[in-house]
Amino acid sequence: FFFFFSFFPQTNNAMADTATIRTRKFITNRLLGRRQMVVDVIHPGLANVSKNDLRSKLAEMYKTTGDLVFCFGFRTAFGGGKSTGFALIYDNLDAAKQYEPKHRLVRAGLADAKGGSRKQKKERKNRLKKYRGKEKAKMRK
Repeated sequence: FFFFFSFFPQTNNAMADTATIRTRKFITNRLLGRRQMVVDVIHPGLANVSKNDLRSKLAEMYKTTGDLVFCFGFRTAFGGGKSTGFALIYDNLDAAKQYEPKHRLVRAGLADAKGGSRKQKKERKNRLKKYRGKEKAKMRK
């Protein structure tokens, strides 16, 4: 009975702390002022790697700052050990704020999230229905 359990592989703690980052399908997009790529993360022994860690490593790899790197869309392969996602590295902060969607800017801490609960937003929307034109624009503020 104990002999049976000896066949199971043991996890190596030194291996569990490491993750390898590889990029592929690298494109320099001059029109949007960014570099874009598919990111493969190999992380045996780890459930996943945080996006903040990936941002800092990619910034180091591509000689830029972490606030210009946006990682998203990561999916872990079946069985674990490998994740694949997408990364954008902007040339400057102005390009990032212009072209990046609001929700990703909020995640990165570069924009503020809309306040209020769902009910408050609906009530405000219905109050604004009573107004048209300049009055409506004035009431929105």
